[in-house]
Amino acid sequence: MRVNLSRDARPQAMTLLVAAAISVVLWFIPFAEIVTYPFRIFVTFIHEGGHALAALLTGNSVQSLSVAMNASGETYTTKGGLISQVLVSSAGYVGSMAFGALLLVLIRKAIAARIVLLGSAILVFGLTIIFGLFKPLFSWSGSWSGIPFTLLAGTLLATGLILIARFASARVATFFVSFLAVQCVLNALFDLKTVFFLSSPFAPAVPTDAVNMANATGIPAILWAGVWILLAIGILWFAMRLYVAGRDKGFQPDLPFEESPTV
Repeated sequence: MRVNLSRDARPQAMTLLVAAAISVVLWFIPFAEIVTYPFRIFVTFIHEGGHALAALLTGNSVQSLSVAMNASGETYTTKGGLISQVLVSSAGYVGSMAFGALLLVLIRKAIAARIVLLGSAILVFGLTIIFGLFKPLFSWSGSWSGIPFTLLAGTLLATGLILIARFASARVATFFVSFLAVQCVLNALFDLKTVFFLSSPFAPAVPTDAVNMANATGIPAILWAGVWILLAIGILWFAMRLYVAGRDKGFQPDLPFEESPTV
């Protein structure tokens, strides 16, 4: 099916393409991971937050959420039934992709980038304080070792997002949201690729969300990784369909993105 790019989507599409191009170029620059490191930590917060939210929505409780310096993360929840375990285990990678897709849609719908950044800051700080600090302290689970870095990283990320929302221009803020969306999408896809290969019967035994799913359902981990990849691609396809579609005629475009009218 042919998809045409709507005229009023071209300014945002150009911003998105620039953000994606910069992300790809950074992969080939030595030590560029220093630049992308905060974004990687942000995606980890979203990933672990997906597990936590799914646990709460399925009637379980979250005992702790932690992010490590190597950008890995852990979320401990109470163990529910089979459906609960499936949803909680799936919510990490699929949730990261869904969040990135949501950012794309919000940009396309001309939701102010400042609002998106403030909302992201509140989300990260809420995860940090509630599940990264208070829950581990009061659950007496002994999982306190992850508190210092999780608290530091979450606070710095939230502060950075608030500062950009407050002081950056509309164009810069929107570009930053686009770059954040690209990082969420790309990291989710590449992490899923890694999980897929780690789930191979010939790969070394490494604990992953797919392994958790295999333990809960008896279905091989590599099949779950494949299902998540298909879901992630489906979410991205749906988001891009919304992204290229034209707005309603009565919609007032966001001025910083609008092309100059023809005279």
